Amino acid sequence: MLTLASTFNGLRKPVTREYPDVPTPVQPRFMGFPALTWDGDVGEPFCTGCMVCIRNCPTQCMSASMMDNPLNEEGKSSRRKIVDYFEINLNRCILCGICVELCNFDAIVMSHEHEMSTYERNGDRVALPALLDIGKKYQQDTNWIPPTVLAKAKKEAEDAAKAAEAVAAGQEVD
Repeated sequence: MLTLASTFNGLRKPVTREYPDVPTPVQPRFMGFPALTWDGDVGEPFCTGCMVCIRNCPTQCMSASMMDNPLNEEGKSSRRKIVDYFEINLNRCILCGICVELCNFDAIVMSHEHEMSTYERNGDRVALPALLDIGKKYQQDTNWIPPTVLAKAKKEAEDAAKAAEAVAAGQEVD
């Protein structure tokens, strides 16, 4: 009887995934490797190279430098400085997210990338162009909107609601 029952249990579909062929979907709150975001309205990265993330990183896995923003001199951008060089050593990163929390410019996000292993020792040192590519992919996949833009829209909606209430209260009094 035991053998017959185990035979029928063996005919069920397998529960496991065939990993390389069928990737496991990533949950929306998953925190993968850090990436830099792109400001499509202006055509430049959000990062200004202020180095707040670098100074507060517990593993010191990032390095960056800044330069004067040529688009600011032309009057097309409000950022006076812009990132010139940025690198993250993913072998040292512990995916804590401190850099994302501290960034004042919405320039760094924890992407959904997690399959970035290489065969070279320094292959996990990711430079600015690759970080921007990962960030652009994350922005497209998640319909990312900068948190400062969301906060501004929320405040404007609250102000509009208060104004509408004041107008409605004024009409009832008349």
